[in-house]
Amino acid sequence: MRILVLGSGAREHAIILALRSEENSHEIFAAPGNAGIAADATLVDLDANDPGAVTSFANENAVDLVVIGPEAPLVSGVADALRERGIPVFGPGKAAAQLEGSKTFAKRIMDAAGVPTGGATRAHTRAEVEAALEEFGAPHVVKADGLAAGKGVIVTSDREAALAHADTYLPSGPVLIEEFLAGPEVSLFFLSDGDYVVALSPAQDYKRLRDGDDGPNTGGMGAYSPLPWLADRFGSEEAFVEAVTRDVAQPVIRQLDSEGTPFIGLLYAGLILTDEGIKVIEFNARFGDPETQVVLPRLVEPLSELLLAAASGHLEDQAAPSFSDDVAVTVVIASEGYPESPVTGRPLAGLAAAASVDGVHLAHAATAASADGLIATGGRVLNVVAVGSTFREARERVYLAVDAITLEGGQHRNDIAARVVED
Repeated sequence: MRILVLGSGAREHAIILALRSEENSHEIFAAPGNAGIAADATLVDLDANDPGAVTSFANENAVDLVVIGPEAPLVSGVADALRERGIPVFGPGKAAAQLEGSKTFAKRIMDAAGVPTGGATRAHTRAEVEAALEEFGAPHVVKADGLAAGKGVIVTSDREAALAHADTYLPSGPVLIEEFLAGPEVSLFFLSDGDYVVALSPAQDYKRLRDGDDGPNTGGMGAYSPLPWLADRFGSEEAFVEAVTRDVAQPVIRQLDSEGTPFIGLLYAGLILTDEGIKVIEFNARFGDPETQVVLPRLVEPLSELLLAAASGHLEDQAAPSFSDDVAVTVVIASEGYPESPVTGRPLAGLAAAASVDGVHLAHAATAASADGLIATGGRVLNVVAVGSTFREARERVYLAVDAITLEGGQHRNDIAARVVED
């Protein structure tokens, strides 16, 4: 197939690497891509958020499938423009993408579908924020209503910090004050063709910057898959996945379809396992980052066939995805100053040595080529991914590779998947 992947981060690199690993060779384009992706796809100088430009390129180059990685092209209506021209696209239209683009929309859909979630109040003013914080009490959860690149949420017991976070986003629109939900978090991806859903393997990511879940919220500093501890509560990982499919994903997809906004693409369910049961924290309308980097390396079936089946409305005819018994761990290397003020332009070294570690590969998040080699161009720079037969093996491999990489002022967590290492 001729496949166009929109995006420039480690998530998109992970998707491209999964496509590259298939027995059938594909011609893969990436727009705009990055220095790492350039080794695995043909980079296209194209505005991924411009529906007209994307559609013209796909049409002129006989693209068989467009895969939309980040959220911005979705809420810009890129998928709608492609579908109008009859080009298969994996990614929801603008209306359905509001499931991620608007927290208020997502809460309404969940309420209508009977999906369990926490209570929330939409606040338009400082006074309304103060009243809602008083109503729900501490710890406080404040969320930007729109897109915020994974950094629009604060969870804190400090009322002044919660108010300051709200003040940051109120000039752009309302914020949501939510009930605090306690328990372990799980990320679960679903492929949807607008009517039918199939689940991928669960993963857990690490949002806080520093070890021990300390520091500010980030877009994600690492992840692992599968989650063996789910069996302690649900009997098996499979039982957990079945419950979320039945009680969360399928009802949401049905509700969106009934409102004339079918969801075709990747439904990301951010879940929390409370004492009252499974509840939804949030939905995203695309593959999660960095969870994609640990889920896709374990996928047995060809990713291209699953994505095309979803895009063309034939997911139910496809064999359900299965996953290897291997485990995967990823550690993010971030720039100094991330997430508030990342320092960019610094050189990267040791990548070849890192990639030579058995079971390790690199997914580039924000890199560019310079006269002297690769440089970091953003906050999250690289994902080091290791696959092994056990978590102990995968962790040893991933941190051996991380230690081989040098980035002045670089940051990474040392405790990714530490809780699941076998004694």
